[in-house]
Amino acid sequence: MLSQAARDALQYVRENDVKFIRLTFCDIFGNVKNISIQADRLQHALEYGICLDACSVQGFAGADSEDLFLFPDPTTMAALPWRPSRAGVIRFFCDIRYRDGRHFERDSRYQLKKAVRRCKEMGYQCKIGSKCEFYLFLQDDKGNPTLEVQDRAGYLDVAPLDRGENIRREICLNLEQMGIKPECSYHEHGPGQNEVDFRDNNALGAADDLISFKLAVRSIANINGLYGSFLPKPMEHLPGSGLHVNINLFKDGENIFLGGEQHNPVAESFIAGILKYIRDITCFLNPLSNSYARFGEFEAPKYISWCHQNRFQLIRIPAASPGHNRMELRSPDSACNPYLAFALLIHAGLEGIEENLALPAPTNLDLFTATPEETAGLELLPQNLGEALDCARNSAFVKKHLDAGLLESYLANKQKEWDNAVASPNRHDYELRNYFLYV
Repeated sequence: MLSQAARDALQYVRENDVKFIRLTFCDIFGNVKNISIQADRLQHALEYGICLDACSVQGFAGADSEDLFLFPDPTTMAALPWRPSRAGVIRFFCDIRYRDGRHFERDSRYQLKKAVRRCKEMGYQCKIGSKCEFYLFLQDDKGNPTLEVQDRAGYLDVAPLDRGENIRREICLNLEQMGIKPECSYHEHGPGQNEVDFRDNNALGAADDLISFKLAVRSIANINGLYGSFLPKPMEHLPGSGLHVNINLFKDGENIFLGGEQHNPVAESFIAGILKYIRDITCFLNPLSNSYARFGEFEAPKYISWCHQNRFQLIRIPAASPGHNRMELRSPDSACNPYLAFALLIHAGLEGIEENLALPAPTNLDLFTATPEETAGLELLPQNLGEALDCARNSAFVKKHLDAGLLESYLANKQKEWDNAVASPNRHDYELRNYFLYV
C-alpha cells in the first residue's frame, strides 16, 4: 500500500509533464550518485525499488553480495528548476535496502536516521542550519574550470565589484522552488568566494538540503560559464571555505539553548559531548588532506575551545533573537558527507547528555594572536588527515555508532588518499589534481 506522499508524487508526475526521474543517493564519502528512470517506472520504484550494482560504488564494494535496491523517499521529491520545464526532471533521495526490506548498513542517510531516532527516544529534536562557503572560478573556452577567480571583491562587497551577486540570486531562487529555504547570501572574504546560509531544519532535511545546494551551485554556475568549488583550500594564499554547522536542541517544543550568558545544563552537556569527541570524528567533518590547510587562519579554528560569540573558537554561541539560540561549530567543511557528519555530531552531543558532562570554562581569546602561554592548556584539533584517521581508528565512540563495514571501508580509502598525499612532492598540486574537479 503506497503512502499518501507516494500517491501525491505519482499525481504530480502525471500532471506536470515529468519525463525523467533521478533516484539520488550518496556513497559513504558523500559523493552524489543517481540512476535516472522514465516517469512510467516511478510506481514500480516506489513499490519494489530499482536494482543497484553496489559493487561499483566506492565504499560499497566488499559489502554483502546480495543485490541492493533504491527506494525513493516520496517526501523528498523536488523538481530541478534549472532543467527544462518541458519534459521536466524531478529528483528523489533514496533509501538503500536489501530485497527483503532491510536497510543497507553503509547507506549514510540511514546512519543519520538512526541518530535522529536515538535523539527522539531520548526526548529531543535536533535542528541544524548550515552556512556554506564556496568559490566561483572562470571556465576556459572549452568549458573546463580554471584557477582564475570570478572577481576581486571582498567581504560583503556589492556589484559591480561583486560579480557573484546574480549567481547567488539565481541559486537562492532555484532553491526556493525546490522547497529549500536560504536565509541570506553574500560575498565572503576571498576574491570569488561566496556564502549562502540556511534556516534550520530537521537533521535529515538539513543534510538533504546541503546535497541539493551543492548540486544547484555547480549546475547554475556551469550554465553561467563558471565553476563552483567547495574544496576547503583551493588556493594556498586565499581564505579557505568552511561549512559552519548551527545546532539547536528542542525538548517538548522548547529550544533548550537559552542564549546570552544563560545556559541550560542539558545544552551545556550537549556541547561538552561534541568537545569531548571532536578529535574522534574530525576525519568525517574534514575528510581531505586539503581540509587541514584551512585550520588556524582566516577565522578557521585549530584549538578545541568554545566561547560566546567569539569567532576564533571551535564552538561559539552566537547572539540570536529569542527562540533561535544555538551553538555554531566552525571546523567542518563541505567536502564532508553531511549524513555521517551530522549523525556523529548528534551522537556526540547525546553522549554528553547521557554522561552528564560538564562544560569547560569558555576561552575568550583571539586564538590567532594568543601567546603560547595563553594557549598552553588548549588541546589541538588533528593537524592533518593522518592524525584524524588515527583518532577515529582508535575511537570506541566511533566504533559504537558507525557500522563496522562502513567504518573499515572509509578509513581504508582515506588512508590511501593520505599516503598518496604524503608521497607527493607537492601536496597542494596533488590535491588540485585529485579533488578540484570533484569537490
